[in-house]
Amino acid sequence: MVTKLMNRSCQSRMGFTLVELLVSLALIGVLVALLLPAVQRARTAARGIQCRNNLKQVALALHQFHETHGAFPPARIIEYQYAPVDENADRQGLDEPSWIIHLLPYLEQQAFFDQWDLYLPYANQPTEIKFRPLHVFLCPERHSVDDAIAEEKTVLIAAPCGCLAGIQTIPGGAVTDYVGNHGDLEPGASGLASDFYWGGQGTGVIISSAPAFEGTARLRGWSNKVRLGDISDGSSNTFLLGESHVPADQLNSAPYNGAAYHGRHLLHHCRVAGPGVPLAHHPRDQRASVYSFGSFHRGFIPFAMADGSVRPVSTVINTSLAGHLANRADGQTLGEF
Repeated sequence: MVTKLMNRSCQSRMGFTLVELLVSLALIGVLVALLLPAVQRARTAARGIQCRNNLKQVALALHQFHETHGAFPPARIIEYQYAPVDENADRQGLDEPSWIIHLLPYLEQQAFFDQWDLYLPYANQPTEIKFRPLHVFLCPERHSVDDAIAEEKTVLIAAPCGCLAGIQTIPGGAVTDYVGNHGDLEPGASGLASDFYWGGQGTGVIISSAPAFEGTARLRGWSNKVRLGDISDGSSNTFLLGESHVPADQLNSAPYNGAAYHGRHLLHHCRVAGPGVPLAHHPRDQRASVYSFGSFHRGFIPFAMADGSVRPVSTVINTSLAGHLANRADGQTLGEF
């Protein structure tokens, strides 16, 4: 009898009352609520580090390209708007892949690069390669390689000034979050031959170039070359590339986030900064335009500078300062910012 009473007593002490169970669950809930923000902050920090590492890799690849070719790659190859009409049809309607394709051999993507013809129009490239995203060009705050595809879309295109609007059907393809610095709006954006988006007019580092030919017929490269020596304001004071402004509801959608390998549509792979084109404060910023830099990171945009360093730039810096950082040779040496 005594043994049975002791067993019953032990069994009763080993159990939980309903009140004890509820208190334990409440404590667990409080601990989880306290830990979740810390976990989220850690994940955000990790994504920020990965983003800057990606930018660093692309910047180093650009410098390796420069070392090999004596200049940074062209953003795209495009005739001057008012270039004399040439009787050779090969010189018209140039629509080659963007600067990103030039970098592939320097990003351990030689096999991918070999599938492209740099001097064929984008439309004539194999479909599979046009729709293949690369992890190194994607910010983890926005994309993974599984969700970085833009489909063909018909959109209304306009210059930063609001003029030159037109409806275009833009082909699909893989997107990028990292875009080249094409400069500022100093050359203009009003439909003139001097506007920034034509060959040789960009004030940045990754700029549109007129084509170079062998004799009078065969395309052999690009003619408007930007070298490190041309960055007279200092390579540490000049943007090389950064993140593009893409509204949260425009991911994988032209014109904000279209096919990055398609050279013709400049804003898919390059952006500008300065008066008239402010840095986006956040993805819902209504002041920023389709030509602006921006990011999903809170309070900053990561940029790779022309010296290869990577740094976060506050989204609230003066617009004129952003323009000086985008212009490679406007005579403004800025020091720390």
